[in-house]
Amino acid sequence: MSNKRTNFCGSPEHGVSRRGFLGAAAAASAATFAADMTVLDVLKNPLLAGELKRQQKHVIVLWLAGGASQLETWDPKPGRPTGGPFRPIKTSVPGVEISELLPKMAARMGDTAIIRSLNTRIGDHGGGSRLMSLGRRADPVVNLPDLGAIVARELGRADSQVPDYVTFYSSTEGRGNATGMPGFLGARYAPMFLTENSVPENLRAQKTITDVDHKDRAALRQLLAQRFSRGRNSGIVASHNSAYQRVRGLMASEKLFDVAQEPAAVRAKYGPTQFAEQCLIARRLIEAGVPFVKVGRAWWDSHGQNFETHQELCADLDHSMSTLLDDLKQRGLLENTLVLTLTEYGRTPKINGSLGRDHFANAWSISLSGCGIKGGSVYGKTDADGNTVADGQIDAPDVFATIFTALGIDHEKEYHIGARPIPLVDFGAKVVKEVLA
Repeated sequence: MSNKRTNFCGSPEHGVSRRGFLGAAAAASAATFAADMTVLDVLKNPLLAGELKRQQKHVIVLWLAGGASQLETWDPKPGRPTGGPFRPIKTSVPGVEISELLPKMAARMGDTAIIRSLNTRIGDHGGGSRLMSLGRRADPVVNLPDLGAIVARELGRADSQVPDYVTFYSSTEGRGNATGMPGFLGARYAPMFLTENSVPENLRAQKTITDVDHKDRAALRQLLAQRFSRGRNSGIVASHNSAYQRVRGLMASEKLFDVAQEPAAVRAKYGPTQFAEQCLIARRLIEAGVPFVKVGRAWWDSHGQNFETHQELCADLDHSMSTLLDDLKQRGLLENTLVLTLTEYGRTPKINGSLGRDHFANAWSISLSGCGIKGGSVYGKTDADGNTVADGQIDAPDVFATIFTALGIDHEKEYHIGARPIPLVDFGAKVVKEVLA
């Protein structure tokens, strides 16, 4: 890895693509994190700062850990041996049907697109999770960043006092596969990873430490870090220093995680489930400027009793997701917020002896709502029983190219590690333009 610059490209043209209207103001310099520092100068202009905030885009991923069934959600197969007991229902978009387990989302298809033709080929939890987090197969040499880290890097604001990337994963199932991966982008873009509860621990200074003491300790740490950095032109050191410099801002963001700050009527709309509360926190976070939030809802791995499992889980998904979309829309946030349902793969069309569905990565579905999306669109098709993709087959890189395009990010952009270019998605990935506005 080169020690001549930070771990990602700082070229002027990449600064321009990152922040569109800022133009030459974001041109990079040789200094570490120079692109971010030039934006700090631009933000002194209140007109440009206001425009930046207004145009800022966000992502909320609803991660259905374990592998949700496409046949019980976005791609039902009525009357077929693989179809199961649930019927399809009409949606607000003529000609589009989804499972009866999602009646509230059926009424909101005008803001949502469905892709029904994913063939990702990796059917194990670890491999499937990594693929749908990185958007590509893992590299044996380079530690790649995941979707959250790239979105944080591309859409985060240099003046932000809130986290760039937050992940909620409170269940035990699959937690080892859910950790965020900043990769070569460094610690600055690592997620705040919450597993025990919905409020980050250790954000408050200890009662025995005064505010003056806390500032003095931060100054001492910075002094020692500067001494250590002398003669070491290291992107890793610079990334850690950048992360530490945001500590006080992160401490001030604690209230964003507290749903008690919301009116009782809003809390009642979301409801009492943990998933619903974390969706509400996700809305609070993106409203405050957090670029990327991932909310995990586990226990979809239904090798047995698939239909009872999906009755319960789809009810939670349907209510929480529809309430989130309504809330975002009412607040004027949905047009700049991309809401995704992602998982590691789907479930087998074949129903096993335990009335379950097993892992299946050859023909499955995801949804996209909000920012940059053509609501009511459906891309791709599976055969009558859902065993294979009949039309429009795509893979994970194509999904990520589509996500980045919806957000206004050039999916062909490259970072550099030394002389090696690292594209945001695999070379040759195609954008699914049919689901884009």
